[in-house]
Amino acid sequence: MTTAQTRPAAATGTTTDPLTLIDVDHVHFYVGNAKQAAYFYASTFGFQIDQVRDLTTGSRDEASYLLTQGNIRLLLTSGLSKNHPACKEALLYGDGVKDIALTVFDAEKAWRQAVANGGTSAYEPVTTSDASGSVTRAGIQTYGRAVHSLVSRTGAYELTKLKQGGAFAPGFRKVESLTINDFNRRNPCGLKFVDHCVGNVELGKMNDWVKWYEDVLGFKMFKHFDDADISTEFSALMSKVMASGNHLIKMPINEPAPGKKKSQIQEYLEWHDMTPGVQHLALRTDDELASVAALRARGVDFLSLPDAYYERVWDRVNTTLTKHGHKPVKEDHQRIRDLGVLVDADDEGYLLQLFTKPLQDRPTLFFEIICRRGSQSFGKGNFKALFEALEIEQEKRGNL
Repeated sequence: MTTAQTRPAAATGTTTDPLTLIDVDHVHFYVGNAKQAAYFYASTFGFQIDQVRDLTTGSRDEASYLLTQGNIRLLLTSGLSKNHPACKEALLYGDGVKDIALTVFDAEKAWRQAVANGGTSAYEPVTTSDASGSVTRAGIQTYGRAVHSLVSRTGAYELTKLKQGGAFAPGFRKVESLTINDFNRRNPCGLKFVDHCVGNVELGKMNDWVKWYEDVLGFKMFKHFDDADISTEFSALMSKVMASGNHLIKMPINEPAPGKKKSQIQEYLEWHDMTPGVQHLALRTDDELASVAALRARGVDFLSLPDAYYERVWDRVNTTLTKHGHKPVKEDHQRIRDLGVLVDADDEGYLLQLFTKPLQDRPTLFFEIICRRGSQSFGKGNFKALFEALEIEQEKRGNL
């Protein structure tokens, strides 16, 4: 067995801009039972249970499972003692996202720059290494419970090798001979990468966090939606989308807006110990209909839309596409309706999207499955229909 060593990180001396963000390195979940959660995401969403670090690999304080699909990496961690942070957070918030980790060229330099820019350190740089290479990571605290780990990799753990199925970090071992992995290889769901990650914050705090992403990480405003865009008769919210310099990493930030009843953002906060956090992950596919069909066959529970949505959507979408010189939606319209997929268009093209119901008993974290045919927006034309569907679910839960 390879022995992993942990030590204070050393800078690599690279001259690259410290806060150049390369990719979403991984999304780190804190969960009550990582082994069971791994099988849930493998069975329902088609992830490979690729690597593990637990008692059998010498990890005495926590168990972590790495799940992979395309360029998506989910790391699920549960504590093995009552004092582990994952145990404490699972008690407060239920299963959910703790960390959106970002790959950089030099984690320590990036962390120092982020702190100098006004960021608060979540944890100081640490390097874990063995004879094959090293992984350096350092944490910056963002809204509520959420953290951005800045991660740099060398040797066998470089990002390019990780994408090709290489080792995640020292101390992890490959998982072999799992029936669910064999099944998923034969029956892919087609999810490719994290398109965006949405955070919910308290009323009046959205602009503070917009400024934080601008000042600390160098993000820029990409889109802005106010309560006139995202509202129904009963509830509303406001959202601003922040993007990294290359637009590779997008972080929408939502806050509730006043309405007759409770918005989904307020519901999230109340079931999340009144603490901001990650509301949903949008996972990109190149074939929305194939992915949604595969996921539905596996039992994924998606939001339902009224038939009236499809009676109106094509006039709206096709008018927009024609106006801007784009070809019409190529996917079969009846199949879109049968699968319950939402469609929207803008001046760049169109997109298809669908949202799951909450993935745990608490109405907090959910996934979005999205396919882009030119459009780089977020389905503005679907907001009203989507929020009405969400309100139906809120009312069932007694939270509207």
